[in-house]
Amino acid sequence: MDKKPFVTLEQIKEIVKKYPTPFHIYDEKGIRENARLLKKAFSWNKGFKEFFAVKATPNPYILQILKEEGAGVDCSSLTELMMSDKVGFKGKEIMFSSNVTPKEDFALAAKLGAIINFDDLTHIDYYKEIAPFQETMCCRYNPGGDFTLNNEIMDTPKDAKYGMTKEQIKIAYKKLKEYGVKHFGIHAFLASNTVGTGYYPKLAEILFKLAVEIQQEVGIHFAFINLSGGVGVQYRPDKEGNDIIAIGEGVRQAYEKILVPAGMDDVAIYTELGRFMLAPYGALIAKVIHKKHIWKEYVGLDACAANLMRPAMYGAYHHITVLGKENEPLTYKCDVTGGLCENNDKFAVDRMLPQVEIGDYVNIHDAGAHGFAMGYNYNGKLRSAELLLKEDGSVQLIRRAETPEDYFATLDFTPFEKDKK
Repeated sequence: MDKKPFVTLEQIKEIVKKYPTPFHIYDEKGIRENARLLKKAFSWNKGFKEFFAVKATPNPYILQILKEEGAGVDCSSLTELMMSDKVGFKGKEIMFSSNVTPKEDFALAAKLGAIINFDDLTHIDYYKEIAPFQETMCCRYNPGGDFTLNNEIMDTPKDAKYGMTKEQIKIAYKKLKEYGVKHFGIHAFLASNTVGTGYYPKLAEILFKLAVEIQQEVGIHFAFINLSGGVGVQYRPDKEGNDIIAIGEGVRQAYEKILVPAGMDDVAIYTELGRFMLAPYGALIAKVIHKKHIWKEYVGLDACAANLMRPAMYGAYHHITVLGKENEPLTYKCDVTGGLCENNDKFAVDRMLPQVEIGDYVNIHDAGAHGFAMGYNYNGKLRSAELLLKEDGSVQLIRRAETPEDYFATLDFTPFEKDKK
C-alpha cells in the first residue's frame, strides 16, 4: 500500500521553472472537500463550527479558503489574531486559546470581540485589569491523570501545562458569572493525533458530564462545548485514516445520551482541527542534491529540518514518494537527510525507496499542518516558499521564499561597514 501524491513529476518540473525547490505546496481541492466532509459529519448539531487552528498553517490564503467553507479560526498569539483580522474574521468567528498570555494578546482578542478561552484561574483577575468581560467566555479543563481509551493510555493530561482542575474551573465560572458573563463554553485537549473513532466521543462524554454538573451546581448556561483538536491523520500508508462521519455520529450519541436529558439541547459543538483539516493536503517538495556512501546510504535533499522539523523533533513518520518512480520496486535502503549541522536532521531513517539518483524530486507527504509553521533559521537556513495548487490546476505563490536579506533584516551592520572603509 502506498500514498498517492496530489502532484505529478510533470507538474513539479513545470513549477520549478519558476519556483525552485524546496517548497511547500497545498491542494485547494482536497482542503475544500475535507472541510465539507467535516461539516457533514456534525450537521446534526445546529450550532456546529470548526475553528481552524491557525498555528498549524498560518497563511492568509489557506485561512481564506477555510473561511469560504464556513470555518472560524483558533488563535493562540498576537500575530495569529492580527493575521485572522486581516483576512476578515470577526468577533465570535475567532476563538482565542492561549497560555502564559501577555497583556497585549488579551487586549487585542478583546478588541476583536474574540471568544476568550481562559487557560488558568489566575488569568481571570489578570484579564480584569486589561479589558471588560464579554457576554460569552470559555474555560479550559484538565482532568489530570492518564487519558485512557479501551484500556490503552492515549496521553497524560497530568503532565500537560494546559487547563484547570475541576475545582478550579468551578471557581472560574463562579467568578466569570459575578463579573457579568452570561454564556459559557468549556474546552479540553486530552490527546494528540489520535487515529480511530473513539477519541472524540470519549472526550465528549467527559466534557458533557462535566458541563451538566457545573450547570446544575453553579447555575450557568453553556452555549458551546469545544472538543478542540486531537483527531489525527494517516501518516503511515499501512494505517487506516480517521472516519470523521463515524466520529461525528459517536459525538451525537453522547450528546443525545447526556446533554439532551439535562435540558441542554441548545449547546453548540465546536472543533479546532488543524492537523485533520490540512496535514494530508500539503507536501514538502525537495530535490536530491547529494548521495553519500559510508556506513549507511544517505540521500541528501535541498530541504532540511528547518523546512519540516517533525521527524527531527518527534521522530515522526512522513511518507516519501520519489516522483516519477511510484511504480518501481523499493530496493534502496537509506536515510533521507538535510544539510543542518545536526544528526537528527533526517526525514527518514532506514527507509526503503526506489533507486534514488541525484536530480530526483521527492514528495514528503502530510506536511500541510505543523510543517512550514514550525520552520526556523538555525545554521542560517532560509524558510521556503509556499504554493497553492488551485482547483483549476494553476499554481499560486502564497508566500515567497526567504532571502539572505530577510535573515539579516533585524541586524544593524552599519558599524562594521564603517570599519571596512
